[in-house]
Amino acid sequence: MLKGWIAAALLLLAAPAAVAVEVASRISDREIIESLAELKAGQRVLEEKMEQRFAVVDQRFVAIDQRFVAIDQRFVAIDQRFEAIDQRFVAIDQRFDAIDQRFDAIDKRFEYMGEAFDRRFAFIESLMMVTIAGIFGLIGYIVWDRKTALRPVEERLIRLESEFHRDLEIQHEEGSRLTRLVKVLREMAKDDEKLAGVLRGFSLL
Repeated sequence: MLKGWIAAALLLLAAPAAVAVEVASRISDREIIESLAELKAGQRVLEEKMEQRFAVVDQRFVAIDQRFVAIDQRFVAIDQRFEAIDQRFVAIDQRFDAIDQRFDAIDKRFEYMGEAFDRRFAFIESLMMVTIAGIFGLIGYIVWDRKTALRPVEERLIRLESEFHRDLEIQHEEGSRLTRLVKVLREMAKDDEKLAGVLRGFSLL
């Protein structure tokens, strides 16, 4: 590339020189050597500037590459973070699935417990009904048995009461027979000291 630029520059310089040969005086070898030296010096300066510019451009490209590498690393770190977040969300979903399974198990247990409670409640209700029926039957039997057992006693008491009233004559105007008998004994004790002593001994006089 540089050789092409140099050849082009030499051709540009040689063309006016060829025209000048025709219209001007001849150029000496010294002038040609000095011109070539100036061209070489300019070429060196141009090459140095171009090399410096290329070096700056290379440094810029290196910096850009480094920036792109840093950006890539940042994107990689971001991707890793997103992957970690995705894994966390997956773990959270798994935990929620486990919680849902636990709630399903609890619901099934409550359903089973409800069915068992209904069965037990029905059994207890039936047992209570049987117990209440047995209690009422027992009460009826006790009442019937008591009436049956007390009927002879009541009849006997009624008979004894009637005999008592008949023998003692409690409802007599002058008192029962015992009262009247005591009165008779007291009257007799007025004339009989022995009888009076007996009655006093039994606190009847």
